[in-house]
Amino acid sequence: MDYKAILIASALTVLCLPSAGHAQSSDIPARGKKSERTQHGASSPERMVRIAPYIEIAQFDVAELSPGNDVVTYTQVAAGVDASVTGRNNGGSLSVRYERNFGYGNKTRDAGTLSGIARGYATIVPQALTLEAGALASRTTVNDQGTASQSLLRASSSESRVYSAYAGPNLHTSAGDVQINANYRLGYSRLEAPIATISSTSSPVDYFADSWVQTAAVHVATRPGEPLPFGLGLGGGITQEDISNFDQRLRDVHVRADVTVPLTYSLAGVGGIGYEDVKISGRDALFDAVGNPVIGSDGRIVTDTSAPRRIAYDVTGLIWDVGAVWRPSTRTSLEAHVGRRYDSTNYYGTFAWAPTSRTSVNVAVYDSISGFGSQLTDALGNLPTEFTATRNALTGDLGGCVASAQGGNCLSGVLGSIRSSTFRARGLAASYSASVGRTRAGVGFGYDRRTFIGAPGTFLAAANGVVDENYWASFYLSGDLGRNAGYTANAYANYLKSGFSTSGDILAVGASAAYRQQLTAGLSARMAIALDRYDSTRATEDLTTASALVGLRYDF
Repeated sequence: MDYKAILIASALTVLCLPSAGHAQSSDIPARGKKSERTQHGASSPERMVRIAPYIEIAQFDVAELSPGNDVVTYTQVAAGVDASVTGRNNGGSLSVRYERNFGYGNKTRDAGTLSGIARGYATIVPQALTLEAGALASRTTVNDQGTASQSLLRASSSESRVYSAYAGPNLHTSAGDVQINANYRLGYSRLEAPIATISSTSSPVDYFADSWVQTAAVHVATRPGEPLPFGLGLGGGITQEDISNFDQRLRDVHVRADVTVPLTYSLAGVGGIGYEDVKISGRDALFDAVGNPVIGSDGRIVTDTSAPRRIAYDVTGLIWDVGAVWRPSTRTSLEAHVGRRYDSTNYYGTFAWAPTSRTSVNVAVYDSISGFGSQLTDALGNLPTEFTATRNALTGDLGGCVASAQGGNCLSGVLGSIRSSTFRARGLAASYSASVGRTRAGVGFGYDRRTFIGAPGTFLAAANGVVDENYWASFYLSGDLGRNAGYTANAYANYLKSGFSTSGDILAVGASAAYRQQLTAGLSARMAIALDRYDSTRATEDLTTASALVGLRYDF
């Protein structure tokens, strides 16, 4: 197990728990029950703390339906915790699980997996300064051409692990009628890809390794009517991602002024104009005496650190956009923008609708230039702070979306391609979630298009202008069957279409369902089944598996 993953999970566990300055009584509610109302007077808000640790043991069988008919068996032992805090000064949600699978026979191997997702905030100065953070530990199925899918098949040779975390302060204050907002974020992402996969191909793939991302921004603005009939704003920011592969560096610096003009009570016209400098650079690969790229001990292509840095992308100049903001109520918000950025037409916007406190619809259209790491930390930052993680009923792996009545619920689109090249990402992500009584349901779907960027005269030049497209969908459902039983169901679909000549299209689909029955206080029996299908135009034979699990779970 990677120590970095342990640090990520531990850091977010601390963040999501209440701070010492606002501690509850020492009576921790058991089995996920809500804490009692705080004792700070009637004006103090109700603060909910939920901590639900558990352990599991199960027997897990995987039957290959095609092209072969092998059956492999595992004993699965797992421990995890789901926790959440909801309050005025602290908030967050966390789900962490470690499982160990012990295989039987020569065709299986023992393996341990840490998976988790978390996002939370803690108040440093009330109504002024907060610290927020998020983290992810997950795994994905990867083919030998750098495309990934949500497929949860037990194919150890194609399993990769993704770790990501970010943290930073947010400042919100005012000076008279002027609102002042500023933030800083530091993020780190890492992919552990199988060495055997990359070294077995005659055309090595530039798997993403790791990157550091820093963003900083400041914005000062007045609201319409305070004091002018329209709002004015001025801001700027910088984003830099340093990618270890080929020593790539993405730097985006911008300044802009904006205006908000009320048109009706709920509708406003918005616009902005500014200046932006976006530059991407990197170095070439290290080649051996016969002209082949050198592969390092980690299975990745070695960077020639003595080679000069070369420019892959350099766009400097005027940026602008116009649009509308519609907020007819506190439960509905729509923003739509069109403008000029990255030397081309740029579209982006969001829609959020919460018809009830337990139902939400969210849509986001995006257009940005980034690397794998910065897109992943951005997706983490857009997650809600109050959510329930959805997991595969058999493997315990995280699903593509989280269950929440807030917005920004899915991560599936980010993991479509794990190439190291920077890219321009354009796409759409949509989700719907609802909670009725003790039944939760949700669906997410989207499209992600990546146009890769590579410096001429380098190894990545072959990737320049190549397009990968990822269509994805995710579904979850859970509920109770009486007082002592319950069920969960999950389904996913990914279709990956790659523009690389050596790559193939991939279709990965699957579904799982589980039933749990309470036996005694804290102890329950569970059963689960799953069916997964993995099709690739490059594979000589596609893979279909069926899985079944029987086990016990104890909730503390």
